[in-house]
This record gives sequence, structure tokens and C-alpha cells, in this order.
Amino acid sequence: MKKVLVLLAMFNLQCAIFNSSKVQAGGLVTNSNQNAAFLRQMSQDAIIDITGLYFNPAGTAFLSDGWHVSVNLQNAKQSRDITTDFPLFQQNLEKPYTPHKFEGDALAPVIPSLQLSYNHDRWSINANFSLGGGGGKCEFDQGLGSFEAAYAGALAKNVPGMLPAMLLPGLITAGIPSPYAEALAATGHYDGYTLNSYMKGRQYYFGLSLGATYKFTDNLAGFVGLRGVYATCNYNGFVRPGVGYSVPANATIGFPGITGSAELANYGIDLNCDQTGFGVTPILGIDYKINKHWNVAARYEAETKLRLKNKTEADVPELVAAAAGPTLGQFADGEKVAANIPSILSAGAQYSPIDQVRIMAGWHYYFDKAAKQFNDKQKHIDKNTQEFSAGVEWDINKWVTVSGSWQNTRYGLSDLYMSDLSFNLSNNMIGFGVRVNPTERLHIDLGYMHTFYKDHDVQTLTAAGLKTDTYHRSNRVFGLGVNVDF
Repeated sequence: MKKVLVLLAMFNLQCAIFNSSKVQAGGLVTNSNQNAAFLRQMSQDAIIDITGLYFNPAGTAFLSDGWHVSVNLQNAKQSRDITTDFPLFQQNLEKPYTPHKFEGDALAPVIPSLQLSYNHDRWSINANFSLGGGGGKCEFDQGLGSFEAAYAGALAKNVPGMLPAMLLPGLITAGIPSPYAEALAATGHYDGYTLNSYMKGRQYYFGLSLGATYKFTDNLAGFVGLRGVYATCNYNGFVRPGVGYSVPANATIGFPGITGSAELANYGIDLNCDQTGFGVTPILGIDYKINKHWNVAARYEAETKLRLKNKTEADVPELVAAAAGPTLGQFADGEKVAANIPSILSAGAQYSPIDQVRIMAGWHYYFDKAAKQFNDKQKHIDKNTQEFSAGVEWDINKWVTVSGSWQNTRYGLSDLYMSDLSFNLSNNMIGFGVRVNPTERLHIDLGYMHTFYKDHDVQTLTAAGLKTDTYHRSNRVFGLGVNVDF
């Protein structure tokens, strides 16, 4: 039974890595920073520039005739720390105390993007290649608190006088006997436990957008386009017995509805899962230049239906897999699982009191609750995600522009959604940087973005006592962009 519980935790960890590898700005699974210009000035919903192709595609209609190209590289690093306080952690032979801190590092060393537009008269044909989701790797070199809590609970459940009715919601099912019961009866004592676990994952959502804008009047333009999204992910890791008790070889272990050899309880588990999928996103945009001082714009992206097909190699005992049941469905070999990207509605305004200064504001709304996820996980979202931004640019002279901005992201996730297996934190971001203009047709963007997350506590009452998880994240991104008009 111990291995079944740990197996369930291990496969559920994929949800954690799925979100953990997203190290950029945006919604639950969407990367909104497409270039270095965003890092230095995050409120881009109504700008007119080749770098605004993602946020305001209709605005490209007002660029000069000819080609406009933007090439960008970003570097992002994020940490995800969970501090778990659980009474049974004091039985850990290597770390006999509570709480324990579990650290995950996500790194995206190179995030490329390309924006391209060709303008002629009233038409503009454009393309955007970028990482619309994921873009990095995440590593948990010591597992997670849910791993250890399940492991410790499985061992302690049948220890006389210690935990007669252990119940850890979501991981341990009441009434199922621990395989350690016979071993404990034979030895008459319980020394403690150790756990050896590791998981690593990577995720890339490559997006290629193709579209066209048209100027209906000298002040009004519209955009229509499609984005193809190709998802490629890999998750690998293991859960292996640590130093401690093993079940006698002649013991009989009871699983739900099946019985098997005690060898199963002492078996290591290894996983290597590749996921791939493809989806299409329809996009609409509009831009209205009220006058030389004001510009307003809006964009809508429809929901992207995405199904990830699994190619899985797992060294898992057959009886353990059977005991795990539907939990393995998300990563079963050959299966296709739902991972839809939510639809997005955004709007923004830009005001120029003088030609050298531009003041921006924007709003984003992600329809998270309507985006189908595996096992209808979206039902654990209380409110859809919203973002608010503001920024300013100042042309100091014809060679240098300085900028700064702020963005607030508000998630509406329930405590049931917020576990160490999958969590996002509301936050505030600041971005600043410069644009250098060596010539009239060459512009270089240098930007930096830093995210300040709001820590979140989730408490779960168990038969072993109160379990408290404190979630913390940090994030920083650097970017370099080269923009050319010809």
C-alpha cells in the first residue's frame, strides 16, 4: 500500500511541473511576455509598434510601408518553495523535525521570439513566433511535502498507539491496511522512515501566428488571424525506498480488491513520459486612433482546444498500477488528455500629452473556468484571472527612450486547487529598461522584469494533526530585442 500512495502522489506531481515550468507573465498557462519590449514596458495593449504585435495586432496597420522585424531573446529564472508543517515529519530519520522546506527551480535559459510585418497601403500581413506557454524546466530534487506526508502516513497508520485512524485527505484512503502492519507486528517497534524521490520536467508550447490587418479608415483598423500551438513536454523521475523497514518476503499485502507479494512494497518506481499535442487559436483585434493624443485597442483570443498524447515508459509493478486505477489515466501510454488554453479578452489605451511621452494602461481577462482540463480540474477555480497594467515611456532624445511599468495579476483559485502539486500566486510585477536608437531604422530594447508574489497558506486537518503548506515563489526575466524597419 505504501507504494500505491507514493505512486499516486508522484503522478499527481505532473500537474505541479505542468505549471511550474511556466516562468513568465500571464495567466495560468499563458505566457504574455513575447519580447524584450514587454519587459521594459508591460502595458502594451494599445501601442503601435512591431513589438506590440502580440498585444495589439491591429495596431500594425498604422506602421509605415515596408518590412518590420523584431528578434528577441529572454532569460528567465524562477524558484518555487513550499514549507510544509506536518507532525509525522518528526519521524524522519534524516530530518527529525517539522516543518520541512521543499524547493523547486525552474529555468528558461533562452526564450526566443520573432515578430514580422509587411505593410502596403491599407494592408498589413504579419507573423509572430514565440513560446506561448511553458518555456523552461522545473526540478524537485527532494520531492514534495505531499510525497513525504503520504509516505510517513502509510508507515505510521498501524503503529499501536501512534495513529490508529490515519486519514490524509486526497492521498490516504481510510480503511486500507498498511503493508507495514505485519513487519511492525514482527519487530514490535517503529524506528522512523526515509524517502528518496526526484522529479524533473520540461514544457514548451511553440506558437506561430499568421494574420492580416486592414485600415478601414485613416483612424480605424481591424485584425484577424490564427495561431498554431504545438506542445511538447517531458516528465521523468523516480520514487525509491529509503533506509528503514522493508516488508518480509513471505508477507501477504492487501490492496483494494487484489493481493500480491510483499516485493511490491519494496519496489522502486521510475517514470519517463513524453506529451505532445496541437491546437489552433482564432484571434481578432481592433485599433482606433481617436486623435494624435489618444489610441485605444482590444483583442480577443478564442479558447484553444488542446489534447496531449502520452508516450510513457514506466517501471511500475502491474498490481500497483491496477491499484492506482484512474489516477494513471493522465499519463497512461497512448492516452490523450485535455489541456485547453483559456480564451483571453484584453483592452488598453495610450495617451500622449506631448510627442515625447506616452502613458499606457491595460486590462486582461482569462476565461480559466471554461477551459477544459484533465479530470475537470477547472471546477476548482473560483474566479477567472484578471490583470491590470500601467506604464510610461519617455523619449529623452532621438537616441534613447526610457520606460517603466507595473502589472497586477489576480488569480481566483480555491484552496482545493492550491496544493503543492499545483499552485499559482497572485502577484505584482515591475518592469523597466531602455530602447536605444542607433539609426532611424534600427532600435534595440533592453528590459528587466521582476515579480513579487503574495505568499499563501493552506491548512488541512488530518488524523495526525494539522498540516500547513506555505507557498512562495520568485521570478526574474532579462531580455534583449533588435528591431529593424526596411
